[in-house]
Amino acid sequence: MTPTDRGEADARRVVVRVVRLTKRYGSLTALQELSLEVRAGEILALVGPNGAGKTTALNLLVGLLTPSSGFVQIGGRDVIREALAVKRLVAFVPDQPFLYEQLTIAETLGFIGGMYELAVEELRERSAALLTLFGLSSVVQRRVGQLSFGMKSRLVLVMSLLREPQVLIMDEPFFGLDPQTLRLMKRYLAEQAKQGMTVVLSTHQLPVVEDLAHRIAILDRGRLLTVGTFDELKRSHGGDRLEEVFFQLTSPAE
Repeated sequence: MTPTDRGEADARRVVVRVVRLTKRYGSLTALQELSLEVRAGEILALVGPNGAGKTTALNLLVGLLTPSSGFVQIGGRDVIREALAVKRLVAFVPDQPFLYEQLTIAETLGFIGGMYELAVEELRERSAALLTLFGLSSVVQRRVGQLSFGMKSRLVLVMSLLREPQVLIMDEPFFGLDPQTLRLMKRYLAEQAKQGMTVVLSTHQLPVVEDLAHRIAILDRGRLLTVGTFDELKRSHGGDRLEEVFFQLTSPAE
């Protein structure tokens, strides 16, 4: 097999496999029989109205919730039965990440590096590179509680990327970001995907999805309505913008 053949084979490799994933809370079905595959180097965006099941799906993907039925595999490993092995592959950015506001950025990254069992030199090198990339080097001794919202968002991403995960799962990562931080995050995610990282994210920011996502999954009321590239969705459902497709599929019938 040539290097080109190996690269193409890796690009076709399924990294995240979701099979008939369902989550019920009593009589409420938050997610019903979701099935998806996400390949190496792919950015998949989950979009849908509030209550569509996006956050439930992401929490199931990372093992924070146990499914009522169905299963998730990441890197060929079952998220529930092989939880520790999966956690070594995945980084998760929740919609409301917790930060120790009394710690400095440097102390925060030292704490996270210790949790990941990174060697001191490895932690120093990775931290320095990410802090420079995300424009936080000059405030590394500032307490987290003194940071702006955008800086906190950048810090959360740095924390998630310290151990170079194979899969990055993000819940509403673009909410409230200033244009500069948003542009920086989009460029970084696109570059990491080119290098093989798999990204699954949810967001309400449809223009960002148009620019960034390789494929888009639209959910509503716990069900997957459609999934495809932006061009495929336009051909199937009409309209020139993702917003038009979105409202056509999710707006209640009049």
